[in-house]
This record gives sequence, C-alpha cells and structure tokens, in this order.
Amino acid sequence: MSDTLELILRRSSLVLLLPLLACGGGGGGGSSPGGPSGPSVPTHTLPVTVYYDENGNGRLDAVEGVRVPGVQVLVGVGSGTTGPGTGRATVTGILEGSHSVTLRPESLPAYFQAAEPIPVQIPGSGEVFYPVALPIGNNNPNRYLGYGDSITDGEGSTDGNGYTLYLQNRLGPHLGRAEVQEWGRPGDSSIENAEVATKTLRWFDPAYTLILLGTNDWHDSRCQDQGPLDCFTIEALRSIILDVKNHQSLPILGTLPPVNPALAPSGRNDWVDEMNGAIRNLAREQGVPVAEINAMFKAQGSLPPLFVDDVHPSDLGYDVLAQAWFEAITRSRSAASSGRRSFGFSFGG
Repeated sequence: MSDTLELILRRSSLVLLLPLLACGGGGGGGSSPGGPSGPSVPTHTLPVTVYYDENGNGRLDAVEGVRVPGVQVLVGVGSGTTGPGTGRATVTGILEGSHSVTLRPESLPAYFQAAEPIPVQIPGSGEVFYPVALPIGNNNPNRYLGYGDSITDGEGSTDGNGYTLYLQNRLGPHLGRAEVQEWGRPGDSSIENAEVATKTLRWFDPAYTLILLGTNDWHDSRCQDQGPLDCFTIEALRSIILDVKNHQSLPILGTLPPVNPALAPSGRNDWVDEMNGAIRNLAREQGVPVAEINAMFKAQGSLPPLFVDDVHPSDLGYDVLAQAWFEAITRSRSAASSGRRSFGFSFGG
C-alpha cells in the first residue's frame, strides 16, 4: 500500500470516530445532554402542638397543661413528631397551598382520640394547637389510680408510697401534669377486690385505673390445686375491668411480678408465669393495654435485689414497677399492637 493511500484511510477512520466519542463521552456510558435544571420548589415549616383537650371544647384553655409526645403530625407531604413535655412538632417539607393538619392515629397512646383535621394555608398559618381527648366522662383528668393489694399499697418501700411517686415523677415531665394515687388492700385476693371495685372508683373518680391483682390468689387452695387457668383470678379481673369501663375510667392491666426465687417456694414462679399468660389473653379480649411488669422485672437480671421479702418489692423493685406502668400508659398504639417492649431501663440509669 502506498504512503498516500494509508494516510487517506487513517484520516477517514478519525472522521468516523470523532462523532462516536462525542456521543459516548469517551466510552464511559451514555449521558443526557447538559442543560439548565428546573426551578426548585420551595417548602415550608409549621409548628404544631398536640394537647389534651380536657373539657372537649376544641380550644386550648389556660388550665389544660398536658401535652402529648411521640405523635406523628402530617401536613400534606410534610411530617414531624411531637416531643416530650412540649407536645410540639416542627413539621417540615410542606408545599405552598391549602392543606389539612392530621395526626397518625396509631402514633397516639392508648385511649386518646384525635379531633377532626384542621385546615391551614401555607404559608400564612401560625402555630397550630391540635386537640386530642380521652373518653373519661366526669372523672378527674390526669388522675391515675393504682388498684390492688399490698404491692399497690407500697409495702416494703422505705417511704410507704411504693411505685406512686416514681410513676408520678415520670408522667409529670413527659406529659406536663399527672396525679398518681393508690388504693391497695393488703392481703386481699382478686375476688375480694372485685367486690368493692365500684365503690372504690366512686371515691377517686380516676381517669386511669391501674389494676394489679392475683399475687395473693396463689395462697388459695383452689388456685393451687386446680392451677391458674381454673382459678377465680381471671373472672375477678374481668369483673373489675368491666366495672372500670362502666365508670368511664380507662383500665390498664398489669402482669403479676415474679416472686423472689431466693425465698418463695419452688414452682411459684411457674404458677405466676402461667397466670400471666391468662392475664394477657384477658387484656386482648377486653381491648386493654398491658403493663409488662413481670417481663421488666426479669429484664433487670438478678431478681433478689428487687425484693425485701418473698413478694414485696424493694425501692429498686418499685422503681421498675413504675417504669412498666409508665410504658403501658405512654406507648403508641402501633408499638402496643406489634408487641414491642422496651426493657433497657435500669434503676439509676
């Protein structure tokens, strides 16, 4: 081949290759031609506070100090979650225009009911106060009544208050306001307490009733001979729950704490565990939240430090018991329905 012909062929190949290089970006894969990007769409924020509307009038009154944390607030495509103590969320990512403020129902704690969606104009709306209510009739808002035996009465605690102040000191900062009282009848069985439940509720008119009964039932020969499933405990607890509902109070049912394995008879904790299975089934049947007291005790590791004798908690144990009530009262519906439990708590931590 002559030098002239070879030069012509090389130049022709280069001419064919240059368009391919321009389209392929040098062999690194296809790419779209560059050009100006579209204008960004501005988004806005909106502060929303979720509060407990005690009188149900749909507006925030000066005496209504309870705020509800952990609630997911939605405004268009924007969202936020309310914080402890303040009940306030900063909802971000809201597009301009007309929207409705709504709450995700499953993020509310048990028994709380959200009001209708609130219309807003973005931008242009100031802070929104969103009411939620509790179906408690004429009972005392923010009053929590512990109902049970000597464990509820606080036997074994150094100040005699048992879990009540521990629980109040958790609920107060979390919600903004709480009053925890107790009516424990030392030595009484569940069936004895069932006989006086209605009368006791009339004395206190509590918003919530925290039911912890059955530990003393173990001493009844019928409960030992026939076993927990044929014992009277579940029927007694069912009767108490129905009385609480009829009084328009909100029941929460506690599982029985374990007994001190260093002092209690062998096999008693097996009885307690079987009874707690029946208690959980009763709670599902009645649609009642469960305070997982037993599981939280066991999650602490060694059981004997949690007791002053065979069954009564020490101050350490009462603090754990308060945490179990606190979680049952405040956890969201979605966490409760999924069976999630948080037992990372430890005394002094």
